[in-house]
Amino acid sequence: MPVINAALLSFGLSGRVFHAPFLNAHPGFNLAGAWERSRKTLAAHYPAATSYDSFEALLADPAIDLVVVNTPTASHFDYTRRALEHGKHVLTEKAFTTTAAEAMQVEALAEKLGLKLAVFQNRRWDSDFLAVRGVLDDGVLGNIVEANLGFCRFKAGLSPKTHKEDPGPGAGIVKDLGAHVIDQALLLFGMPEQLFADIGVTRPGSKVDDYFDILLRYDERRVHVRGGYYYRQALPEYSLFGTRGSFMKSRSDVQETQLDQGMRPGDPDYGREPESAAGSLYLDRNGDIESRTVPSPPGNYLEFYEGLYRSIALGAPEPVSAADGVRVMRVIDAAFESHRMGQLVRP
Repeated sequence: MPVINAALLSFGLSGRVFHAPFLNAHPGFNLAGAWERSRKTLAAHYPAATSYDSFEALLADPAIDLVVVNTPTASHFDYTRRALEHGKHVLTEKAFTTTAAEAMQVEALAEKLGLKLAVFQNRRWDSDFLAVRGVLDDGVLGNIVEANLGFCRFKAGLSPKTHKEDPGPGAGIVKDLGAHVIDQALLLFGMPEQLFADIGVTRPGSKVDDYFDILLRYDERRVHVRGGYYYRQALPEYSLFGTRGSFMKSRSDVQETQLDQGMRPGDPDYGREPESAAGSLYLDRNGDIESRTVPSPPGNYLEFYEGLYRSIALGAPEPVSAADGVRVMRVIDAAFESHRMGQLVRP
């Protein structure tokens, strides 16, 4: 098994929680290092890894095969482009870039250079979303008429991270939490024919969008994706309504919390929701309602990294491709256009 040497562009929360544990756990990867701008904390967690003082030093290291672009969204295009130009495979976090045009540029560059470019849409491997996919795949709901996917929190205060709150091309909730639920909706239902978006600012002092409700219109169904920061008691964040029944599911994946608390992939309890978080299925049986709970399979972000390894080492498709990232950015671009125009648009 060839070993892929990976380097992170940041060892903050995302590097420490979402990337390093999996690169360390997967036998096909080696966490070779990270770019640390000021605070040097990598060695305390991974003593064998190299701390780079600059992006240029990291790129110049011939041992690095994969660069993980886990920096603020506004920097994704430039860092991804430069890493590809230095012959590195790249994993870029969401939002992939700030516009669809940028996304298409790096997609084309990776294809031209024969390099792998993947997008870190880890929420495809959340336990709650896996439960939703399982119910859809079973076909018990019949034809889906309406679906709702939300990423709703109660977090009225502004983030101390300036890149999230200062107006700019990568700021705002649509390119943060919105990128997750848009990607999930496209994975389930494909690209919509049209969309209509309402995007707003709700928190005192906020200078960036912090609320969205986007209607994705298909020939046979309507899909809402939404998010915001004033949901103290949120409704089920996944709800599916079909010709034979309905399914309701809370957003209850535990992986981020577990990883932040130090649990590692491979622990027997890793990714397992509490039983109380099981989804609710309601089926029509000739006018009678059959109801039952649907436990979620364990969430497992390691599956993303397994797919990434197979992509780089064996030539398999990326677990989330640059083309997937382009589609998400097309929807995001169209959402802002729809909001500005106050009308339906085609993504």
